[in-house]
Amino acid sequence: MARSGSFEQTPLPVTGSLPEVPLRPSQAPKLARNRPFAPVSPRRRGVGPTPSEDEQARKVLEERISDVMLHHAPEARLALAVTDNRYTMISVKREKGLFRLRLHHMFLEADHDIVRALGRYVARNDRDASQLLSRYIDVNHRKIRRARRRRPTVFTIETRGEVHDLKEIYDDLNQRYFAGCIDARITWSQRAQPGAKRRRRNSIKMGSYAVEDRLIRIHASLDRPFVPRLFVEWIVYHEMLHQKHDIPVVGGRRQFHTPEFMAEEALYEHYDRASRWERENLDKILSY
Repeated sequence: MARSGSFEQTPLPVTGSLPEVPLRPSQAPKLARNRPFAPVSPRRRGVGPTPSEDEQARKVLEERISDVMLHHAPEARLALAVTDNRYTMISVKREKGLFRLRLHHMFLEADHDIVRALGRYVARNDRDASQLLSRYIDVNHRKIRRARRRRPTVFTIETRGEVHDLKEIYDDLNQRYFAGCIDARITWSQRAQPGAKRRRRNSIKMGSYAVEDRLIRIHASLDRPFVPRLFVEWIVYHEMLHQKHDIPVVGGRRQFHTPEFMAEEALYEHYDRASRWERENLDKILSY
């Protein structure tokens, strides 16, 4: 069951015969809190560079990373693309000695240490480099997320459904589990058009939480008589937890459901019943 969006980073390939070493949080070296990091790209501060400036910066970064890679994978060639992807900050594909590297534009102004880490990460899947890059992404991604929108997005909020009242459920959960500290809006997702033919989906996102807008969306498929309140409560509670818990970067991937998150989700009083009901009724939910 998908309840929220997720951050994905394509696993990096390994050159030669080097084995891929999985990263575990317990193995990651701790980085000093006052370690300097590159500033966010000017385009996120409202001073956008021209296309020619972007291309020049890309070429310079490509050369800098290639120079580092020479020491670790001398036969490999690098093709760098710079993106504004909101979810994948780094991805690498290897094709017959050619590394195709895609980087978020935050790396255009990276300092020497970060560029060296990129070269080691691409060429050798170096675990220390991975942890340093994860920290860099975490720091800069937070800055970008805060600065992305200059004014709030306007949404149509619909809380009173045909069966369930999301505002009532949200307020009740907020008092029972969060001491009233969650500050978010909640709404049903867009409903099917009247008279539209019902179809079975392969998957469904029952709930989501948009960090920037502090907005919880619950899929309208759950606003039906056969769906018990305790199940809707569970989905709403899950999305409320996303405001409470941070989203760390572990091994280059944003981890939305940390062990702490999952442990607190299990504190919902009807957790077992809701989980069992989902397993028994998923087909009905998918038909909407």
